[in-house]
Amino acid sequence: MTRQKSFKTRVRTRMEKTGESYTTARRQLIDRATAQTATPAAPPPAAPPPAGPAAAQTERITDDLITARTGRGWDEWFALLDAVGATERTHTQIARHLVVEHEVPGWWAQTITVGYEQARGLRAPGQRRGGGFEASASRTVAVPATRLFAAFADETVRARWLPDVEVRVRTATAPRSFRADWAGGPTRIVVGVDAVGESKARVAVLHEKLTTAEQAAELKAYWRERLTALKALLESNGDHR
Repeated sequence: MTRQKSFKTRVRTRMEKTGESYTTARRQLIDRATAQTATPAAPPPAAPPPAGPAAAQTERITDDLITARTGRGWDEWFALLDAVGATERTHTQIARHLVVEHEVPGWWAQTITVGYEQARGLRAPGQRRGGGFEASASRTVAVPATRLFAAFADETVRARWLPDVEVRVRTATAPRSFRADWAGGPTRIVVGVDAVGESKARVAVLHEKLTTAEQAAELKAYWRERLTALKALLESNGDHR
């Protein structure tokens, strides 16, 4: 069964469950896929990136790993995206195409999209499509997702591992996402928390609206160090009042 036929099967299954028309059921599944690609999520396991400037996606995540997780390697995905004119599409459109037409999970669709955009010169490593830079880091911590989320949302706990920084909270949706202006702006952080069982969770931090590759490299190193401190704090129960 092709992936397109598989998607149609999912549409018909939803129709049977909800009584929706084919068009409505299809749109609901596509909207859900789009939401998944827009939601920050913890990065997949990968080897440490090379030192220095931000590494390209294809260097950070090996061809073997992308093949194991998605069924195709970098060159295969790039060829498929070239065939549908992906260089003329937006980031969201490319990611949505991967989710809907090829059933690539949301995080991996984002991963492939970023790799493709870098390979085709649409963005530099660490740079957002259309300009600007960003930095990211992640950790898996042996605590429930609620405690990991609280380490960002609770001002007292946050100060124990992220001291001397003004954070102005924009939105906080427990226990999944946290967004805040950083040091008065204009940069901001987007935090995603995913449960890994009942007693373990992953956190990913994306620091947006950076102006240079150097700033992105500095903040990437900073967030790795701070998330290491967070992990040590939580796993030692040091966040308890």
